[in-house]
Amino acid sequence: LMAHAYTPGLKVLQHSKIKKERRLPIKGKVHKSIGDIVEANEIVAETKLPGNVHMLKAANRLNIAPGDIDDVLSINEGDSVKKGELIAETQGLFGFFKTSLQSPIAGKIESISDVTGQIVIREKPIPVEVDAYVSGRVSEIIKDEGVTVESDAAYVQGIFGIGGEARGDLEIVSATRESELTIEDIKESHSGKIIVGGSFMGIDAYKKALELKVRGIVVGGFNYYDLEDVLGYRLGVAITGTENLDTSLVVTEGYGNIKMSERTYNLLKSHDGKFVSINGATQIRAGVIRPEIVIPLVKSKVSDVTNIKERNLGMEIDSLVRVIRAPFFGKIGKVVELPSDLKRMESETLVRVAKINIDNENIVVPRSNLEMLQTD
Repeated sequence: LMAHAYTPGLKVLQHSKIKKERRLPIKGKVHKSIGDIVEANEIVAETKLPGNVHMLKAANRLNIAPGDIDDVLSINEGDSVKKGELIAETQGLFGFFKTSLQSPIAGKIESISDVTGQIVIREKPIPVEVDAYVSGRVSEIIKDEGVTVESDAAYVQGIFGIGGEARGDLEIVSATRESELTIEDIKESHSGKIIVGGSFMGIDAYKKALELKVRGIVVGGFNYYDLEDVLGYRLGVAITGTENLDTSLVVTEGYGNIKMSERTYNLLKSHDGKFVSINGATQIRAGVIRPEIVIPLVKSKVSDVTNIKERNLGMEIDSLVRVIRAPFFGKIGKVVELPSDLKRMESETLVRVAKINIDNENIVVPRSNLEMLQTD
């Protein structure tokens, strides 16, 4: 029996059916119906998160017994109050030495207790909206939570990214896939856009992009140690996407100066000027999530083949693969041999390996450290 190593490949697809689930964090109101055509920025569902609660020790502050609190209040449960508004005042002696209490926040009086002498004020609810992320058609409604949006799109996965979702017009900035994206290349006109570089981008260029509010960057390589500078901490386990960064980054090839793969660069170039959606969120360990670029296709550009089946063939001789572990992280090579025997690695474990050719040199790598490059 031939043992196949089924490795998830990075996808570079001219045309694919993409499905995106758009969900609220808690139940709310869904604004769309099945079959609706939506734009990327269109709100598909919304809800309100309850505001934070403030406990006000009113009896203590006014120096009265909790049971007397009702006598000094100028508000009732359910009232809305402004910040600084008077909510209670003691009479004092002969009208002098009054003690008053103002609301520390704007909000609603949720409860008043004559047992504890506390007043609970809740801040205004926080609106939460979820947009469609990509333009497409609503194919499913998740009751009270959101929708699934289906889109015919060109689709590229990166190997690594930071920052969350971003949308904007795609602009190819590097003239070739070998060119570095430099600080001089990033201009004010790129504000709000998704820009594409070639082989590498340094930390200075990324910081300038942040400053100019570039929405996203797609580039071949990035320096691992520069990430620490951007994030303010060392990235151990590769789980990203929640960083509060104005400029999302998708690295397509790996760490270091690595020219963008020809397929990826040409695919992006063919969609120069299009409105695209990208997401830098990455999760390498459990449940792999890849950073991505989604380019919705106009119906006229979609061939008659509406659903290209994703081929998930086992690795074979001449398969194009990418290494996803050090020391060859991000390198692309071709499989030259797939020995059937297990090989003992430095860690003493027995694993299936592949011999791959990288830069005209044959190296032996555990198959689990490789991923197939998936093309269409």
